[in-house]
Amino acid sequence: MTAAPRRMGTENSKTRLLLLDITERLMLEEGYAAVGVRRVAREAEVAPALVLYYFRALDDLFLAVLRRRADRELERVVRALDGPQPLRTLWKLNSHPGNALTTEFTALANHRKSIRAELAAHAERYREAQVEALTRRLAETGVELPPGMSPAVLQMLTNALGRTLTMETTMGMSTRHAETHAFVENLLSRYENESAPTESGE
Repeated sequence: MTAAPRRMGTENSKTRLLLLDITERLMLEEGYAAVGVRRVAREAEVAPALVLYYFRALDDLFLAVLRRRADRELERVVRALDGPQPLRTLWKLNSHPGNALTTEFTALANHRKSIRAELAAHAERYREAQVEALTRRLAETGVELPPGMSPAVLQMLTNALGRTLTMETTMGMSTRHAETHAFVENLLSRYENESAPTESGE
């Protein structure tokens, strides 16, 4: 006789959502190493067994936090790019310093294969969502990219440059940053501001 599968808490349970919120907060404030079943239980004022009732193991708790954030991020990206200046929006998305949780998950992925696989899958979905939304908005706004430049290549270049600047700023580096930001601003103004639709629709 095979053992019955262990019962798990419902995904919309208030307790489960509280455990996710606490885990995310701990990761942001103290880093992923501060997260443990007992620590999360103590913060939530519940027994450790209750944490394991909702999540079979610590990795499952991390994965649930990652997936929840990933879903929200994808929705935010699509909404943000659905505006009159998709190029400027793309730059803001990829150069915004508010990616501390992603940094924590990236570090955690070095030690946990399940987190690494999930993070990579999310990154693929995130990139495709950006490229699809950017392609659509460029066609709708009439913005023409430089010869040989595709929306996919633009996304990759923007992502790489934005993340590099953000990482270096976090480290305290600033050499040539002003020059780079000025170049990006001039490029955005050249390719987007002049062709952005006016309020009168002219």
